[in-house]
Order: sequence, then C-alpha cells, then structure tokens
Amino acid sequence: MDSEGGLQWRQLPVFLQGAGVLFFVIFFFFFFFFHGFEVRELYSDNFVFGVVTTCPFIFGIAYAGRWLDGSRLPAERYPRVGEWFVGGLAGFLGLNALMISVWPADALYNNLMWGLFAAVVGGAGGVTVGLFEARAIERALAAERQEQRRKRVEKRNERLDEFADTVSHDLRNPLNVASGRLELVREDCESDHVEAVADAHDRMETLIDGLLALARSGRDIQETEQVRVSNVVEGCWEHVATGDATMAIETDRTVRADRSRLRQLFENLIRNSAEHGGESVSVTVGRLDDGFYFEDDGPGIPAEDRERVFEMGHSSSHDGTGLGLSIVKRVAEAHGWRVRVTDGADGGARFEVTGVQFADD
Repeated sequence: MDSEGGLQWRQLPVFLQGAGVLFFVIFFFFFFFFHGFEVRELYSDNFVFGVVTTCPFIFGIAYAGRWLDGSRLPAERYPRVGEWFVGGLAGFLGLNALMISVWPADALYNNLMWGLFAAVVGGAGGVTVGLFEARAIERALAAERQEQRRKRVEKRNERLDEFADTVSHDLRNPLNVASGRLELVREDCESDHVEAVADAHDRMETLIDGLLALARSGRDIQETEQVRVSNVVEGCWEHVATGDATMAIETDRTVRADRSRLRQLFENLIRNSAEHGGESVSVTVGRLDDGFYFEDDGPGIPAEDRERVFEMGHSSSHDGTGLGLSIVKRVAEAHGWRVRVTDGADGGARFEVTGVQFADD
C-alpha cells in the first residue's frame, strides 16, 4: 500500500475500538427495537443466546484495537491488519447474506441478528489472522536485523583484530631489534644516554600494550554470561601492582557481562587508583540500583576534567599512557552501559557504571 494509504491506517486502533462499540450499540438497538424496548426481555433466552454467541466477538474486535494501540507493532503493519479485518468481515458477511437469501429465517429480527453475527465473527477472525501475520513478519524482520548486526559485529571485530596484530607485529619487531642492539651498546660503554634510550624503549612497550588493550576493548560483545562482580574484582586486585593499597567489596551482585572485558574494566580502574591515589589508597566497590560503583579516597578528579579523563591520551601523570580510563569507557559502552565520574564519599574519585543487567533479578 502507498504511503497515503499507510497514513490512513495509522488510526486503525481507534477504528477497531470504534467498530467494537458500534457493533455493540447495533446489537442492543436491534434487540430492543424488535422487543418493544422492554427491560424484562433482558432475561429472555433470546437475549442470552444473542449475548453468548455475538458479544464475545464484538469484545474481541474492540480489545484488538486496544491491544494494538499499546503494542510495539509498528504502524507499517497496520494496513495489512486492517485489510484482514475488512476482508474477513466482508467475506463472511457476504457468504452468510447468500445463505440468508436462500434459507431466510422466519423473522426479520433473526435475519438481522444473523447478519450482525456473521459480520462480527468475520471481522474478529480477520483481525486475529492479521495480528498473527503482522507479528510473524516483525519477528522475521527482527531476526534478519539481528543477523545483519551480528555480521557487522564480526567484520568490525575482525578489523580490530587486524589492527591489533599489525600493532603487535610491525611495532614490536623493530622495537625488539632496537632493544637487542641497545644491550650490545651497554656492553661496550656506559652512558646516561644509553639509560635514557632504555627508558624510552620501556615507554614504547607500555604504549604498545595500552594500544592493544584499547583496540580489544572496542570489540563489540557478542555473548555474555553470569559474572559475580566480587569474584572478578578480587581476581583483578591480585594481578595489578597496588602497593599498600586496600580494597573493600560491598556488593555480591551477579551481572550479565563478558568476563574478560569486565576484567579489563576493573584492572584499569584499580591501576588508575593505585597510580593517582597514593601508596596507601583505599578502594571500595559497591552496588547501585542499576549498576555498581568504584571509588577511592585519593585526591579525586577536578570537576572540569571529569569528561576529559575518558579521552584517549589524557593523563595527569608523566608516566601514564592516558589509555586506561578510555579503555574503561569503551568496555562499558560495548556492554551497553554508561560510566561517569563524580566525587567519592571521602573526597576521592568515584566511577559509576549504570545501565547494567543483573542476572539475579
């Protein structure tokens, strides 16, 4: 159907509800008109039979309009649903009209109620078929979109893997050669310049590791599992140099996440606190209504720098790579989460990760 027709069918939910009300009014009008508008006729077998056989289909049409109005079915499917409704109503009414003309009932009232019954049954049946067809189409389209997204994710991840491999191979190889030659120079002479070159090599090694981690943190997540936050944090704490820092875990929630990527997030948060919070910094991991927080009691982050800290290359330390918090943000966004930094309870930095799906809800 053309766009103009599609716009006309956007009022289908209201139309169906109105049709249900109209059929209901017609049903009562026919009954009372042919029974002298006597209230006592409501207790007759004739009325009860009409209500039982006709009204459920009338209510079904009205409810279909109400359901459609509150559903997530896009308006693009409305024309097809409407066509099924009109087609079912007209088709079944026409068939029964032919039967009435061949085998008419013994009274006009019975013929009219027969026709009304045929109209509402055909309309209810048609709109039911239309809704099922529309939902089936949407499910098929959703599955197709999901498959397309999966293919895009795979291609994007492949490109990131290629980049990581290039960084690892094309940068590490000449760096290894330079480091090997530097060791030979060390055997022949002692100079402060040699140590400066060695420090530069170490710095380059750190940057390469950071770039590899950043590239992998940008990979889209395809599968998640149930992960207990406390277990991941404890494992990360053991693998990061934290000096005399202490940690408290105040959440036992289980989240849906990629375990290795969640480790990336916490390892970089722990490393950030250890580097900027001082030798005896205290770290706390706690629960939010829709996520978790990570905070320390260090010097904190000035309000004017809180957006910039997630930018690649931003660092307040001469030895920092400026990649750690950028990795944190990318990991969070890959999960569909949000991350922001604010003040901690003791004046330090507090990172809040929200939009998290809990597995134990």
